[in-house]
Amino acid sequence: MQYQSGFGNEFATEAVTGALPQGQNAPQRAPLGLYTEQFSGTPFTAPRAVNRRTWTYRIRPSVTHKPYEEIDAKLIRSGPFNEVPTPPNQLRWNPLPIPDAPTDFIDGMVTLGGNGDAAMQSGVAIHIYAANASMADRFFYNADGEMLLVPQQGVLGIHTELGRMDVAPGEICVLPRGLKFRVEIPEGSARGYICENYGLPFRLPELGPIGANGLANARDFLAPTAAYEDRDGDFTIVSKFLGRLWRAEIDHSPLDVVAWHGNYVPYKYDLARFNCINSVSFDHPDPSIYTVLTAPSPIAGTANVDFAIFPPRWMVAEHTFRPPWFHRNLMNEFMGLVFGQYDAKAEGFVPGGASLHNCMAGHGPDAETYERAIAADLKPQYLANTLAFMFETQLVIRPTRFALETKVLQHEYYECWQNLKKHFKSVSNG
Repeated sequence: MQYQSGFGNEFATEAVTGALPQGQNAPQRAPLGLYTEQFSGTPFTAPRAVNRRTWTYRIRPSVTHKPYEEIDAKLIRSGPFNEVPTPPNQLRWNPLPIPDAPTDFIDGMVTLGGNGDAAMQSGVAIHIYAANASMADRFFYNADGEMLLVPQQGVLGIHTELGRMDVAPGEICVLPRGLKFRVEIPEGSARGYICENYGLPFRLPELGPIGANGLANARDFLAPTAAYEDRDGDFTIVSKFLGRLWRAEIDHSPLDVVAWHGNYVPYKYDLARFNCINSVSFDHPDPSIYTVLTAPSPIAGTANVDFAIFPPRWMVAEHTFRPPWFHRNLMNEFMGLVFGQYDAKAEGFVPGGASLHNCMAGHGPDAETYERAIAADLKPQYLANTLAFMFETQLVIRPTRFALETKVLQHEYYECWQNLKKHFKSVSNG
């Protein structure tokens, strides 16, 4: 695979020499008999710094499909999330099993919860996928939001209109709203997490007093180079539109873009390149310091959704409780684990699993982790085998009926805090 580097860059790429027009976007006749089509991810009049669009030069334009008809969405849900009442309890799930029957990426998506409303372009949906079959003649696009994919098991071979990406566990990718793609499962099975962002597109967080460098560096984000399919046959496009799934027939592959230029693109990122910022004296900073990407809300300083990670790193803080402290939060936290152990949970939170701590729900280390941490010898410690992440949102994440009734829900999760001891020792005034 070949990639172009940079976050939000203006890219230009062609799979066939001479396919990309020079000096203008829409010539009277595009080179090589191609069609010109603009793909816009923001309003035309959005400020230049946030304006996103890509000019594509394709074998046939996107209008050539037959009418869409609604199909069964299975376990995919969208806002408003009101199937069942949302409990204030802390929730945790075991990994979703890989299915026995042939299941591709679309059919393998299961929604655990979400908030907001896709029609109002606010909020998120959180899904887990578990698949064991490639999409060959079926394609997908999401008109409701962009999709941040976090593979946990198995490589994803993602073929998009703008090129191809291989995304492995330890990496992420973002697929823009409206981009057509298909997913191959080259290793036979795959599982992971998806944050469907209804709001403003993800961007890099501001660095503030950190300065010009650190966290996720723009140069480490990779966008694909042009690659096209010139295939005729009986194909299907599945669209997610206003929370429902729709199906249309098309007589050729829609991944037929021969050349393109612009900044509205899919991209991938290796989480091992994240430059952690941490305390070198005492205490430790808020977990927001581990934010890779953020999608802002209209309220300054408040995210529609943040994507933060907790990767391998040094812990050196003196006279400090080093695991995450107990806390209650206005924001709402969905966590997943790609590999290893999470330093706040000694047991029960396993790779492929997930937890949800909603607004003002108390949470923190389990009893075993707490006792170990307050007695630890505070020498420098390297957390080597861990990669956890968090989707943190401004609105309560409302679980779906499936999430509250599935067999992988850990009904005993609350027990991990029940053995927290009383350590208080009063001091007599006498």
